[in-house]
Amino acid sequence: MWLALLLGLPLSLPWAALPIIANAGDSAAVLILGDSISAAYNMEISQSWPSLLQSRLDQHGYAYRVFNSSIGGDTTRGGAARLPRLIEMHQPAIVLIELGGNDGLRGLPVEETRKNLSAMIEQSQAAGAKVILAEMRIPPNYGHSYTEKFAATYTLLTERYGVILLPFMLESIALESGMMQADGIHPSIEAQPILVEKVWAILEPQLQ
Repeated sequence: MWLALLLGLPLSLPWAALPIIANAGDSAAVLILGDSISAAYNMEISQSWPSLLQSRLDQHGYAYRVFNSSIGGDTTRGGAARLPRLIEMHQPAIVLIELGGNDGLRGLPVEETRKNLSAMIEQSQAAGAKVILAEMRIPPNYGHSYTEKFAATYTLLTERYGVILLPFMLESIALESGMMQADGIHPSIEAQPILVEKVWAILEPQLQ
């Protein structure tokens, strides 16, 4: 995985946003705003962790519907531009932001990434939503200083805004056999149940 990342490959090429995963009815909304880690890259939508999350919510009797607005290759700038309309459409109770990895892989200024993430958090909180911020990590190909500043962004924003931190989702799977696709960048179908477990551990305490 790290070899592929060191070559500067993005987390995916830009694809259209996934269709909404939702159940009909009077349910609260969980909005996922992410990149290819959440965008069912190279698999059926039903196999992806956001889809598995909807099934988990249904199984446990939680009246929530999942809206997955993740786009492969998306950056924090793209997410910040899309979020106001998504909030207006779905009025989410919870917003899960899984962005920043592509910013880091492209060497974009860390200050810009922080600004965009801050904007998304502020917009979500102003709309009354709880925010879960997914931690992202990058290889050290842009030097120690850049990598350190990038890594500190997520802790800094968590403390500044009082949001909930979702630890790096690929932490325990990136180097495990069969858990990554052939490109070494994207989690495999087999990894999706593990990813949903990581999200569930953070999300469930926030559910009404």
